[in-house]
Amino acid sequence: MADFERNLTELEKVVERLEQGDLSLEESVKLFEEGVKLSASCKKELEAAEGKVQVLMEQGGKLKPRDLQEETTAEEAED
Repeated sequence: MADFERNLTELEKVVERLEQGDLSLEESVKLFEEGVKLSASCKKELEAAEGKVQVLMEQGGKLKPRDLQEETTAEEAED
């Protein structure tokens, strides 16, 4: 989750810089590209968290160690 928070903070900085409107077109495009990558990373983290919550809900709020290990393994495989 630390990656999510770091990426979200960076994404907010990118948006602020773009909103200032004092960048060249080239700089704006470069920052926009960075923002898209950060946004995709945040989305991936959120989807992983949603998956864990779904598993918890299905198990009545009790996550088994085996399930955590499977989730971690699946996340590592995606990276």
